[in-house]
Amino acid sequence: MPSPRPNPLSRFLRPSALLLSLFTLHSSLLSAPAPVTFNSFTYTGRDTVFETPLPPGHFRNPILAGYYPDPSICRVPGKTPDAPADYYLINSTFSHFPGIPIFHSRDLVNWTQLGHVIDRPDQLNYDGLGITRGLFAPAIEYHNGTFYVVCTLIGRGGNFLVTATDPAGPWSDPIWLGFDGIDPSLFFDDDGRGWLVNNGNPPDNKPLYDGHRAIWIQEFDVASKKLIGPRSIIVNGGVDLSQKPVWIEGPHLYKRDGWYYLCCAEGGTSTDHSQVILRSKSPTGPFVPWDKNPILTQRDLDGSAPGAVTCTGHADLVIGPDGHWWSVFLACRPYAPDTWATGRETFLLPVKWTDDGWPQILPPGERVPLIAAAPKLSVSQPSTLSSQPAATPLTGNFTWTDDFNQPVLSPLWIMIRAPRETWLTLDPSAGHLALTPRAELLSGTHNPSFLGRRLQHSKFQTSTKLAIPASSNTSAGLAVIQNETHHYFSGVRRTADGLTAFVELQNGAKPETLVTLPLPANATSIELRLTGDAKVLSFDYALTPGDWKPLLSQADAYPISVQAAGGGIHFTGALIGLYARCLPR
Repeated sequence: MPSPRPNPLSRFLRPSALLLSLFTLHSSLLSAPAPVTFNSFTYTGRDTVFETPLPPGHFRNPILAGYYPDPSICRVPGKTPDAPADYYLINSTFSHFPGIPIFHSRDLVNWTQLGHVIDRPDQLNYDGLGITRGLFAPAIEYHNGTFYVVCTLIGRGGNFLVTATDPAGPWSDPIWLGFDGIDPSLFFDDDGRGWLVNNGNPPDNKPLYDGHRAIWIQEFDVASKKLIGPRSIIVNGGVDLSQKPVWIEGPHLYKRDGWYYLCCAEGGTSTDHSQVILRSKSPTGPFVPWDKNPILTQRDLDGSAPGAVTCTGHADLVIGPDGHWWSVFLACRPYAPDTWATGRETFLLPVKWTDDGWPQILPPGERVPLIAAAPKLSVSQPSTLSSQPAATPLTGNFTWTDDFNQPVLSPLWIMIRAPRETWLTLDPSAGHLALTPRAELLSGTHNPSFLGRRLQHSKFQTSTKLAIPASSNTSAGLAVIQNETHHYFSGVRRTADGLTAFVELQNGAKPETLVTLPLPANATSIELRLTGDAKVLSFDYALTPGDWKPLLSQADAYPISVQAAGGGIHFTGALIGLYARCLPR
């Protein structure tokens, strides 16, 4: 089993308190902003749907809560017939860094993050890209001792391949593949030949309607890691072109009992999302769709019902530890009709095969269960299912605290775009993390001094304790962000006029200060707390530990929802974390 690698953000940490002190002295001499120290960060999730007790032998959906969309999975057989197989799963990360988290499991239910596929700033260039540009729909495969990830860098570069012999890394620099389209996926056939399928333009690049796309295939040469031979279309438009299907995408090829199965998403990655299946006796077609498609959708069900799951699709299939087929796919959990902030999450369900050889994830009209029976493992493969919470929980209700007392950061922490300079200082002996306030803003297209984790619940509470900023015109505190134009910032600000606590909202083009509160001039530290209850947010502060006072109550949570940020054309979920800013004098 591979060992997790340290968070690559640790490479950008100044390692010692002495260096922090020298930086502070240097800053005072040059009037540069001094770093702001944070002593803790706590996140608690409290969603009602997660309160139902979990029966023995069952698991909870989603298996990865929060912004973990476009799951792709691969299986690595055990080295002996009795040895358990290993499973590896990855997700899209768009313009966040590190990019493409990679998880490991042996039961498909409990996952441990090993690291990230894109973990070096010089692997890819994110500068200037919007938050929902960047890394779209990666796909992972394993073949003859090598792991392959293909992905699309939207807005810069296109389609690329990276490889590794250890899934925890290091991963190679990108190999650019030089073809148009998105959502590439590799398939390795029994004869050793490789094939790449992807979403691309319709025939002759002449769409018959808006959203008309096609699935293309081309041979992949394993030795040279290049595409060879002709490119051809194997699906035009979708299951039934006469019905004008939109956005056939996310293709994956599988082989079973002599048939090649092509599994694709259709309908666009919002509430009309679905999954469809086609098959052929050859990887290059012709492919025939199942007459009972789609094999997964929730679009005909009431998305406002309690516990509703919407937007299901972008599935990947795999043979599970029980010998049966399983699917991972993305879906959303609305807290109000067609409204959510957590983004698209990763779900797990079994696949049932019909007598005539077609896979189905859910029959029409059946809801995605939030609790389901887990794969039944053999005696030689003891289950890791447990009623005890994981050390780093990825679903369910939990409390997660980082006291910054470890030598490396948790892999849950991510940035907005890749760093080009060092602005973090981790001092585990003192138990604090310091951020250098900089002029890069949440509303910009570069790398602000923001360190966040995914929002995984509609009902949540998060808090931090930090030192009062020492430099004038600097602010620091908690931020929750959906994109560049939709975020809240609750913090403490030092100006020439003194100290203030504040809450700032950007809900469109310009930020607006919602509340300011003077603070005592001799204050040295402050606690900040943000509580979310679906549609509303509340902001509190404490100058004495635990003595919470309201800063802003009943604030509208809609501005940090996916729908406020663009709905079906906004692909991430909210991040919540620590932010430091320095505005021009």
